[in-house]
Amino acid sequence: MNRILRNVRAKRKVLVVEDERINREILGNILAQDYEVICAENGQEAVDILREEADSVSLILLDLMMPVMNGEEVLRICREDRALSRIPVIVITQDEDAEVSSIRGGADDFIKKPYNMPEVILARCERIIDLYEKKELIDSAETDPLTGLYTRDFFFEYIRQIEKYSDAEMDAIVMDIEHFHLINEIHGHSEGDQILRKIASTITEELGENYGIACRSAADTFYIYCADVSEGGAIADRILKEMSGVSFQSAKIRLRVGINKHVNRLDPPEQWFDHAKLACDGLRGDYTHQVAYYDSAAHDRQLYHERLIRDMDRSIEHKDFVVFFQPKYGIDGDKPVLRSAEALIRWKHPELGMISPGDFIPLFEGNGLIQKLDRYVWEEAALKIAHWKDRFGVAVPVSVNVSRIDIFDPNLEDRLLGILKKNGLTTKDLLLEITESAYSDSADRLIEVVNNLRDRGFRIEMDDFGSGYSSLNMLTTIPIDVLKMDMKFVRNMLKDEKSLKLCELVMDISRFLDVPVVAEGVEEQAQLDILKSMGCQIIQGYYFSKPLPADQFEELLERSADLSAKNF
Repeated sequence: MNRILRNVRAKRKVLVVEDERINREILGNILAQDYEVICAENGQEAVDILREEADSVSLILLDLMMPVMNGEEVLRICREDRALSRIPVIVITQDEDAEVSSIRGGADDFIKKPYNMPEVILARCERIIDLYEKKELIDSAETDPLTGLYTRDFFFEYIRQIEKYSDAEMDAIVMDIEHFHLINEIHGHSEGDQILRKIASTITEELGENYGIACRSAADTFYIYCADVSEGGAIADRILKEMSGVSFQSAKIRLRVGINKHVNRLDPPEQWFDHAKLACDGLRGDYTHQVAYYDSAAHDRQLYHERLIRDMDRSIEHKDFVVFFQPKYGIDGDKPVLRSAEALIRWKHPELGMISPGDFIPLFEGNGLIQKLDRYVWEEAALKIAHWKDRFGVAVPVSVNVSRIDIFDPNLEDRLLGILKKNGLTTKDLLLEITESAYSDSADRLIEVVNNLRDRGFRIEMDDFGSGYSSLNMLTTIPIDVLKMDMKFVRNMLKDEKSLKLCELVMDISRFLDVPVVAEGVEEQAQLDILKSMGCQIIQGYYFSKPLPADQFEELLERSADLSAKNF
C-alpha cells in the first residue's frame, strides 16, 4: 500500500542537519533514491528552514554536536512548537550514551555513526515516517480541526473504551447555540467560527483535570461526558457564566444545555446523549431557562404517546376502539325513566390492554387526530341505534361528541346526514355535544355551523357548561337545545357551597333559556335529591349506571319496564 502511494506522489522531504559536509553527502546519497533531501549545517539553520517549510518536511535527521545551535536545543524547539512537533526526528551521533537522553528529549529513533549500513538507515526512515503519517491520519479522525475537540465518532469510541474500566457516576451534557445559522448568515462564518472556538476552549478549560471529555457533535452542538451529576451541572453553569461575559463583534449568543444525570449504562452511549439532547431541544424558544434535565418519566410518556399515535389507524381498522353507552335518566316524574345515552369511547389495545380515555383523548385533541375518532364513534353509535330500533321498535337517542376540529370540516353536515341515511335514522336520533371550550374558538364559524345543524333538525347540547367563562356570552348568539352541567360542580355540591351555588346558577340560566339540563357525575342519592329539587330534568352518572358496552346496554333496554317512543 505504501509503495503504491509513493509511486503516485512526490517524494517525501527529509531534512539532514549535519555540520560535517562528508556526512551530509553520505546521507544524501543513501536517501536520494527514495526522498527529496535538503540540508542544514547547524541547528539554527535547521530551525530557520523548518519555520519556512514545516508543512512539507516529513523527517529530520539530526546531529547532536554542532556549532551555533546544537541538536538538543533543536529538539527542545521542535517539541515546544505545535507546527514542528508533528515532524519525527532521528538523532544521528557517535555517542552511544546519548541515545536515552535523545529519546527523552523528543527524538523518535537513534542512528549511530558511521553510516555503514544504508539499508538499516532507509528502513528506519521509512518506518518512522510511516508511523507519523498514520498518527496524523488518526489525529485527523480524532479531532475537529476547527475547535480541537474530539470528533463525534472518536468521542463515542473513547467512551466505550473508558467504560470498560470505570463505574463512576457520569453525566451526559449537550450544549447547543440558539439560532446559530442566523449568526452565520448575518455576521458571516468567520464570526461563527470564532464563537465555536471560544465555546470549545471554555469547555476544555472547565474540564481541566477533571474526569471528562468533550466533542463537537454537529455544526453548533457540543457533547460533554463528565463525572458526577453535581459536577456536571456545575460545569454547565460555569461554561454558561463564562460565555455570558464574552462579547463578539455583533452577534449575541444564547446557549441551551441539556443534562442527562447519572447515565444508564444499560443503554448505549449514543442514547445517553439523545436523552440529553431531548432536554436541550425542549428549551427552544424558552428565553427564561438555559438548562434542562432529562426526565426519564417524561420521555417514557412521550414514547407512549408516540406509540398511541402510531397505533391509532390500525386500531380503528380492527375495531380495537369500543363504544360504550352511559344511560341518561329523566327524573322529572315519580320514578326515573331511561331517556337517552351518551357514547363514550374506550380503547382495548391488543398489546397494551385497556387505555384510559384520559391518555388518548387529550393527545388526539392536541394533534387533530380526534376527528378520525369522532367519525368512528358516529358510525358505531348509529349502527347500534339502528340495531336497537329494529329490535325494540324505538330509537334510543345517543349523544356523540363534535370536537372543535370537526367544526372546521366543511362537509360536517353532509357527513352526519349521510351516516343517518345509511342507517335509516333521523336527526332526532343522534344528539350532538359540543364542549364549552369549543365555543371560544372561531365564534363566527361555530355560530354558522350550529345554526346550519339545527336547521337540518339536529339537537345541540353544550357539554361541560360552566367549566369556562366563554359560554355565557356565546349563549346570547348560539341557540342550543340542552345544557350539560360540568360534573365538577355536581361532585362537589355536597361539600362546597360555591359549587352548590353554581349548580343553582346553571339551573336559573336553563330556565331563562327554556332548555333542559343534564347533570353529569351523579353518584349519591343526596346529589340526586338536591338536583331534582332545583328542577333538573335529566341525570347521568354512576348512581344509575356506569358506561356500558353495547351488549350490556342492550340488556338494560331489554329489562326496561316502560320502553316506548314517548320516553324518547
